[in-house]
Order: sequence, then C-alpha cells, then structure tokens
Amino acid sequence: MTDIFTRLKQDHDRHREMLDRVAATSGDSKERREAFKQLRIDVSAHANAEEQSLYAEMLSRPDLQDKGRHSVAEHKEAEDYFEDLVDMEFDSSGWLTRFKTLKERLEHHMDEEEDEIFAAARKDLSAERAKELAKIFDDRKPVEKKEVA
Repeated sequence: MTDIFTRLKQDHDRHREMLDRVAATSGDSKERREAFKQLRIDVSAHANAEEQSLYAEMLSRPDLQDKGRHSVAEHKEAEDYFEDLVDMEFDSSGWLTRFKTLKERLEHHMDEEEDEIFAAARKDLSAERAKELAKIFDDRKPVEKKEVA
C-alpha cells in the first residue's frame, strides 16, 4: 500500500502536466475551457482531501501545526485564483496573466510540500500512519471531486 507522501506526489506530477496543458492553450477555446475545468476540479478535490488526511493529522500535532496552517492557507489562495479565473473572459490577456500567477503559485506550493512539508511530517508519522492517511485521502478525493464539479 502506498503512503500519503507517495500518493500526493503522484497527484502533484499530474497537476504539473495539467498546468502545462492549460498554459499551451490559447483564446476562449473549447480546449482551454476543458483543460482548465479538469485542472480546477482535480486540484480542488486534491486540496480538500489532503486537508482531511495529512493536514488534519499535522494540525493535531503541535510541532507540525505551523507547517500545516501554512499549506492550508496556500490551498485557500489557489482556490481564490481559480474563482477569479472562472469569472474572467478566457480570451483576455488578464486571464492569461492571472493563470500564469496561479501556475507559479501552485508549482511553488507543490515544491514546498515535497521538499519541506512532507519531510517534516515523515519524521513525525509512522509508516503505518502514513499508509492510513493515504487511504483516507483516496477515500475522500472522489467524494470531493463530485462536490467540486
């Protein structure tokens, strides 16, 4: 069974590909709208399920709370960018500028999680607990996808 860190990294790798796919689109095309919609749904469901698994655990541990709060705040920031983008004209230069900022922020967030947050949590969590959290994440993500869509 996969642990939470491996599972989240798998999603991150897919999100990086999805970000690149949206960035490669242009104008108010069906391709851009569909790629953006898939990205928004998957990233939002991922963040919600991550908060209910790994970050719920981290917030319950005093030595990991600050890192957990920081990541949850970055999830909220990303959600705000997604909401802005949904309300903008997809063929405007403002949309592309805002999307590029979202892309930078999400890439920063994923890198920070992988390089710092996961390392700190790994020290505190047993291998068994990390596997349990992966199961919680995998159980929650499909539910979150339905709620976000």
